Amino acid sequence: MAIKVFKPYTQSRRMMSVSDFSDITKTTPEKSLISIIKKKGGRNNTGQVMVRFRGGGHKRFYRKIDFKRNKINVQAQVETIEYDPNRSSRIALLKYQDGEKRYILQPVGVKVGDLLMSGPEAEIKSGNALPLANMPVGTFIHNIELIPGKGGQLVRSAGASAQLLAKEGEYAHIRMPSGEIRLLLINCYATVGQVGNVDHENIIIGSAGRNRHLGKKSHVRGTAMNSVDHPHGGGRGRSKGGNQPRSPWNQPSKGFKTRPKKIWDWVIVSHRNKNKKR
Repeated sequence: MAIKVFKPYTQSRRMMSVSDFSDITKTTPEKSLISIIKKKGGRNNTGQVMVRFRGGGHKRFYRKIDFKRNKINVQAQVETIEYDPNRSSRIALLKYQDGEKRYILQPVGVKVGDLLMSGPEAEIKSGNALPLANMPVGTFIHNIELIPGKGGQLVRSAGASAQLLAKEGEYAHIRMPSGEIRLLLINCYATVGQVGNVDHENIIIGSAGRNRHLGKKSHVRGTAMNSVDHPHGGGRGRSKGGNQPRSPWNQPSKGFKTRPKKIWDWVIVSHRNKNKKR
């Protein structure tokens, strides 16, 4: 994949960049693997806005992704590499020997015609899914299960990868993309390799209108509001009111711990913040 830039014939085009989509081999999704997405605009079942600054956006279908990779010891051939509007990575359409088709996240290096497989006996190559127990130490992985059989929940965005550092008893030590080292059950499945579309992080949106196509509305700063609308509002000129940094609902936002202590915190061997003690 490469990044495409434009001549600055408008001010918004000056900084904008897009993917050139040269890796895409098919533009229409598999009909048996799509479903309709109903837009909610950040609202819950009562119509109340629970997530601000969401709404609009282009129509899109949801592509059903096989995060479980539970078709064991059956070879599949990569038929197409496709764009997915619901995620940053590309998706690959697999056709199994029995005729079933499934989408997976496309790993780096996987191309049309490749043969992939999942199961304890699968080869250690990009795109194959195996239990952590069957992988050699040092393997780079993605789409990692937290609970065996539930499907991959960790490391699924474009360009992401984790590393298997060690195996001790029932647990494996995994270094996450954030730098955190955590324990996972050794019979959890993961996919070998790095998630594709690595250049996604280099794309520059460039205009507010392009964000609206993604369903993101403009985000107003608290300091630009009146004091009745936000704790940061008011003041003279560009100065804010005398409040410490906090949310619109008056919850402190810097240095204030809002995350409850979980009973599984013990699985974190090393925090991403190196100064934090276990």
